[in-house]
Amino acid sequence: MSTQGGFVARHQPAMTLADAAVPAFGRDRSAAWARAVLLVIGGAALTALAAQLSWQSPWSPVPYTGQTAAVLLVGTALGWRLGLASMALYVLVGVAGLPVYAGQAHGIETLLGYSGGYLVGFMVAAALVGRLAERGWDRSPLRAIGLMVIGNLVIYAIGVPVLAITLEMAPGDALQAGALDFALWDALKIAIAAGLLPLAWRARRRIMVLSRKISRTPPSWAMR
Repeated sequence: MSTQGGFVARHQPAMTLADAAVPAFGRDRSAAWARAVLLVIGGAALTALAAQLSWQSPWSPVPYTGQTAAVLLVGTALGWRLGLASMALYVLVGVAGLPVYAGQAHGIETLLGYSGGYLVGFMVAAALVGRLAERGWDRSPLRAIGLMVIGNLVIYAIGVPVLAITLEMAPGDALQAGALDFALWDALKIAIAAGLLPLAWRARRRIMVLSRKISRTPPSWAMR
């Protein structure tokens, strides 16, 4: 934060992928709210679909799913406010009874059970990675890896203690079953996401350059 001319210049959030891909379709407040609602619902729906890509291993009570990657991608793409809202909607819809959690689980008992810490962690992680994305962390592979690693660690920092308490597991056993057993799976998802995010920004820049060239090219009839 710096001062210029007696005023405090605050850090301005960078454009997110959602800003680039789904720009506001109007200048009035109702259009902005409609866009935000669509993005929040879309992020929650993507997470719900990814949660169904799951399988249960015999060595851990926590299933392997695609939802962690979806949570972090949604938070990164939407920014911290909409990312948090999207994950809050996902959790609330599951509590309300829709089978959107991993393995089609649902209900308040899931939120209060051994998986509840991970669900809460989703909301916190989405907000955190969204904030980092607003600071440009998703523009390069190395920083995108850092963003994804931080997001995963936040989820485990909340999920593993709840797992240990609810299932009365020793801390070391909970850490193994609720985090370490997923290390290779998480590394694969992080590698994919870290490659896709900068690639998406690069594709956008190329599209913008191409569109500028097209707009500057006079029509064929004007060249005759």
